[in-house]
Amino acid sequence: MRPALTARHGIGSFTKDGEHDMDDDTLYALALARVPGVGPRTWSRLMAAFGGPAAVFRAGRSALRSLGLSAATESGILAPDWNAARTDADWLDGPGPRHLLRLAQPGYPRRLAEIPDPPPLLFVTGDPTTLHRPQVAIVGSRHATASGRDLARNLAGGLARAGIATTSGLATGIDAAAHRGALEAGGTTLAVVGTEPDQVYPARHQRLHAEITASGAVLGELPPGSGPLAAHFPRRNRIVSGLSLGVVVIQAGRHSGSLITARLAAEQGREVFAVPGSIHDPLARGCHALLRDGAKLLESIDDILKEFPGTVCEAPVNAPSESTSPAADPDEARILEALGHDPLTLDTLQQRSGLTLDRLSSILLTMELKGLLTAVPGGRYQRRGPEG
Repeated sequence: MRPALTARHGIGSFTKDGEHDMDDDTLYALALARVPGVGPRTWSRLMAAFGGPAAVFRAGRSALRSLGLSAATESGILAPDWNAARTDADWLDGPGPRHLLRLAQPGYPRRLAEIPDPPPLLFVTGDPTTLHRPQVAIVGSRHATASGRDLARNLAGGLARAGIATTSGLATGIDAAAHRGALEAGGTTLAVVGTEPDQVYPARHQRLHAEITASGAVLGELPPGSGPLAAHFPRRNRIVSGLSLGVVVIQAGRHSGSLITARLAAEQGREVFAVPGSIHDPLARGCHALLRDGAKLLESIDDILKEFPGTVCEAPVNAPSESTSPAADPDEARILEALGHDPLTLDTLQQRSGLTLDRLSSILLTMELKGLLTAVPGGRYQRRGPEG
């Protein structure tokens, strides 16, 4: 039953006859995770009954049967796929910063361990210590508009400057914009994937994947060889929310997967924030539903920071100097100049700024999030003074 393998760095030592050293059962953990039917709940039952992965494989058929396991799970434990476990171990020994975090072992993120169904194993590329940083998840539509992407990018940048990491799922749209916003601000971002560790999905995010790995981490619970199956992505959402202090939803339709993340966050006791939009925008309907169900309205980054006092780093990343202009973007400066100190309608702002309506709407959302201006009754906008 025990594997006859060659000793390799990172997967434990082996005796002269090829038997794995029972003091290091990483390989047994990899093999157990490959057994059909061994998900988070079954893993917890097995650990409670036998104490560790190696002990599970030493258990006899009668001991396993007493737990009421399925026939496939019982057979998988009695006849493990050591070749698959060796493939996983070889991945850990591959190039680059690769790590395996195990539930109930040192290094596993505490917040994630507290959710009802934490993943037994996490395959991590990058810096595993970043998983312990205070982080906020930003999720939303894969088909986000330019204004939605700008909003996600600026929000993630603001979190980075406050010393808070951004977590998302590496998807197109809001996810990618949030990752890029954190990176552009010199902050930390984490990507939770629903694929095998080495697979980048979607493929267009190869460079983004590399940038995240260089300063943060890409992680998931699936071992090498797991394809991008549709069923995998809802499962990863619980990890996105479980790692985070709260979840921000930007642009989500009625059936958006982001609403799954928000629901899981609420069940895990995390804060849920939603950005409202136009009543005519299909991508706002999911956010409006969240707000009706009790999510917190998000108008600026202060709405997030006030919910988590004590999480802001003493030395924020890339904090602007006192001489920095409140609107570094030329178009933002143009809008502030057009606003003056009196509330103006959107039409008047468009006439004064010379910007297209789409561009103007996008920038106004970003400036609201930055706290540079605020919407007032009558569909007008007003500059926010230094007192906020």
